[in-house]
Amino acid sequence: MKALVAVKRVVDYNIKVRVKADGSDVDIGNVKMSMNPFDEIAVEEAVSLKEAGKLTEVVVVSIGVKQCEETLRTALAMGADRAIHVETDGKLEPLAVAKLLKAVQAQENAEIVLLGKQAIDDDANQTGQMLAALLNAPQATFASKVELSADEVQVTREIDGGLETVAIKLPAVITTDLRLNEPRYVKLPNIMQAKKKPLAKTSPAELGVDVTPRFSVLKVAEPKGRSAGVKVETVAELVAKLKNEAKVI
Repeated sequence: MKALVAVKRVVDYNIKVRVKADGSDVDIGNVKMSMNPFDEIAVEEAVSLKEAGKLTEVVVVSIGVKQCEETLRTALAMGADRAIHVETDGKLEPLAVAKLLKAVQAQENAEIVLLGKQAIDDDANQTGQMLAALLNAPQATFASKVELSADEVQVTREIDGGLETVAIKLPAVITTDLRLNEPRYVKLPNIMQAKKKPLAKTSPAELGVDVTPRFSVLKVAEPKGRSAGVKVETVAELVAKLKNEAKVI
């Protein structure tokens, strides 16, 4: 049984993101980049399932610029068997990514497709759902526990009211949440071994997918800073401020 795991290269979550002076985009020049944390959890889950004997192969795929190879090598160092890089310099929207992943899945025929529930750069939370629709496959989002069997997978997912467990037939698409697992620390010997693992290259054109953006960005701006809090002496004063100044009641 094979797993296909999608990983994205994003600005490291410890870095404060800044907007370019002309407001055209986020400034990523000389900024530390890393694997999207939710995707890292997806890789860890796939590798753990392989170590438990539930999977025979873990394939990771990343879509983007040449530097995505570094992200793929990290996934290989975590325990993935091989990698696929769909190289493109263009801006990618969730639907374009889903179409590219569908094309890769058509070649790989993986029984389970794992993605992070969202990327921390755009927070779109759309790609997994779009991919499931394009594949006409069952989906389970926000997974906090995954139990894989021969022909189905049981997923415990986080919902507003608590936890929900669903059973879906394979092949299936699963998006991972933070509480699913804790990704392993990658050791130097694993990083060296990852350099010898296969990394295939392809492109949107070779996959027959049009990735032309459907939207245009007019302007990118940083959110306004929050004003300092105000202390009040009485409940009556608080109510007055909420009513007359904040106008929320």
